[in-house]
Amino acid sequence: MTTMPLTDPRRAFASIAMAVALIALVGVGLSMALPLLSLDMERMGVSNRGIGFNVGLAAAASILTVPFVPGLAARIGLGRVIAGALAMTMAALLLFPLVYDYRWWFLFRFMLSIGLSTLFVLSEYWIATTAPPDRRGIVMGVYATVLAFGFAAGPALLALVGTTGFKPYLTAVAVFVVAAVPLWLARRWLPALDRAPEHSVGRYMLAVPLASAAGFASGAIELGGISLLPVFGLARGLEAEAAALLVSCVALGNVLSQIPIGLLSDRVPKDALLGLIAGLGLVATLTLPFAATLGPLWLYALLFVWGGIAGGLYTVGLAHLAAKYTGADLAGGNAAFVVLFNIGPLAGPPLVGAAMDVSRTHGFSSGMAVFFALVIAVYVLQGRRP
Repeated sequence: MTTMPLTDPRRAFASIAMAVALIALVGVGLSMALPLLSLDMERMGVSNRGIGFNVGLAAAASILTVPFVPGLAARIGLGRVIAGALAMTMAALLLFPLVYDYRWWFLFRFMLSIGLSTLFVLSEYWIATTAPPDRRGIVMGVYATVLAFGFAAGPALLALVGTTGFKPYLTAVAVFVVAAVPLWLARRWLPALDRAPEHSVGRYMLAVPLASAAGFASGAIELGGISLLPVFGLARGLEAEAAALLVSCVALGNVLSQIPIGLLSDRVPKDALLGLIAGLGLVATLTLPFAATLGPLWLYALLFVWGGIAGGLYTVGLAHLAAKYTGADLAGGNAAFVVLFNIGPLAGPPLVGAAMDVSRTHGFSSGMAVFFALVIAVYVLQGRRP
């Protein structure tokens, strides 16, 4: 696929729209596949620990392979690597029902994660490098919002087609086929990536520490909140259905807040905004147990706000990173951001779960507070650095 400079604002807008459409469809397919795989492993008789090991392999695959993605795209082309990642993802989804064997599913999960991680790294680079610098915050906010809608649509589509047999897998594959359409339409509007990043992923992590801390904390908070928030609700005396609604409140707050946060990040220094987001998140997190004592409605309202604040770490973190780098260095920095986002879930749920074992009422908020505090600490230390 050939590329041309995006000097025309209309072409740049069309290119960004195609990238957002592609990644939104990837979000639909991903949010269909993840619960489907867990349900099928349970039908196989796999233990919860075994399911957890299989799910955990996704993060490991991303951490191991993402650092090599920008260099590969520089060698063979951005569009070709995205197309290859779509093909690998679809192949993995077809192999799951064809080889209905838990042992083989580790290999297929590894393939699926490589494809998905590649799609996210290169799509985010595509969006960030094409967006005008003075509008990058709102563009990343739109991206985060549309992606959240994609994640919400996947389970609904899964409920429509069912969770047994080949049909749900074929439907997910069809979603990824449709995701290839925006890539084809934008094939001449793709941003150039003419060289590999100059530095290692670790160097990029250290070069922009505040963005790195935001990416890590976002991954830890997102998965920790999704997996353990219902347990927190049960500990506060809520019924199972009411406890499950807590996650919906967080998700809704995340969806509705990202565009306003993106707009704000175009008007104020992004590092200061990240510090403010982390500070507000810390206060909201520590307030959760007290809101629960006032009744479910207060807790729902606070979690709506909390979800928007937590989601802002990812949106503004990416915008802050994109303000520091261009070209191949932006691709390398984005790869580092995605690696840290995937390391976060390896730390978040275990730490928060251990805190909840110590205190069922305050453990969730105490564990979550650690990650907001980390971002605040990096912000303060960065301000003191020459």
